[in-house]
Amino acid sequence: MKHQHPNRVTPPPADKLLFTPGPLTTSNTVKQAMLRDLGSRDAEFIAIVQKIRQHLLELAGVSQAGGYEAVLVQGSGTFGIEALVSSVIPRDGKLLIIINGAYGKRIRDIAQRHGIETVTLEVAENTPAVPQQVSESLAADSGITHVALVHCETSSGVLNPVQEIGTVVKKFQRTFIVDAMSSFGGLPLDVAGTGIDYLAASANKCLEGVPGISFVIANRAQLLASGNAARSISLDLLAQWQGLENNGQFRFTPPTHVILALHQSLLELDEEGGVAGRAKRYTTNHAALLKGTRRMGLREYVPAESQSHIITTFLFPDDPKFKFEEFYQRLSDRSMVIYPGKLNEVDCFRIGNIGHLFEKDIESLLTAIEATLTDMGVTIFNKSPNH
Repeated sequence: MKHQHPNRVTPPPADKLLFTPGPLTTSNTVKQAMLRDLGSRDAEFIAIVQKIRQHLLELAGVSQAGGYEAVLVQGSGTFGIEALVSSVIPRDGKLLIIINGAYGKRIRDIAQRHGIETVTLEVAENTPAVPQQVSESLAADSGITHVALVHCETSSGVLNPVQEIGTVVKKFQRTFIVDAMSSFGGLPLDVAGTGIDYLAASANKCLEGVPGISFVIANRAQLLASGNAARSISLDLLAQWQGLENNGQFRFTPPTHVILALHQSLLELDEEGGVAGRAKRYTTNHAALLKGTRRMGLREYVPAESQSHIITTFLFPDDPKFKFEEFYQRLSDRSMVIYPGKLNEVDCFRIGNIGHLFEKDIESLLTAIEATLTDMGVTIFNKSPNH
């Protein structure tokens, strides 16, 4: 019997294109960066971690000299958010959460699970938060110590006015927490100028890395002042930073391969022209997507003026023959993966413009969507959506 050589690797199947909010399509070179085994205490790995931390600060427009720190946290973006929320709000603190989608609600759920007093300001899922309402909430409740906002609400793609809300939060001298999962690296954001004290994001969105590592950009003075507020051992943000500062190492086993991929993805972001260059490509993708879907008669849920170029939410076609599960599977069979909706108010699906995708990929998706709807016998009645 002929045996396969133990080092012979069967080529993996071809990747599908991921038009999702993450995990998303990555470059071959990012994937190849993971094909190394590197010890977590190795000097080379420690140096890479330090480079990543500095690189993240640069992308945020801040520096250690300016009083900011980048703290890496093992796990997906939600791990980073939970580490942040559960670590920096004191036992007698109160968190105002601005909610217009699933990820604002997730911040609320995290805070409540950790026994943090919360107050919420909820607006419609396709509507940006209103700075004046935030101002009124803060004026009415002097007990609020922290304010949390999702910059780009991934469940709909709506973009919240982070600059204006940051100005309000600073006026009232409260601490400003921003979930920038879907925007960091794909939208310009001046952390210090916006008055952001803490920003959480992850590797597998606009940075085009792979899932498994998140991070917090923190105002050092605020982080130090949080003291022993942490409600978790593994998600203790201050202890995590202190460990990294002490010897460059993680307190607990880091996802070494994922971090190597993040390092490579940050180099590729620089090569593309930084955040501005990447935002330009995503904007082009978004414009091509809207041109094609509007031609077909698909309607967006978020008004054009409130959309980001990160992800776009579409209403189900007004035809009983449209079944999302079938639509999704038929597109997947064509190697195109979209995302289901995550909203309570309407039936919808989402298409991401981010990841290692280009205008030609958007055009391929549009061709696949049109062919799939035709195969399903779906008629889109509204050929002239109002925008």
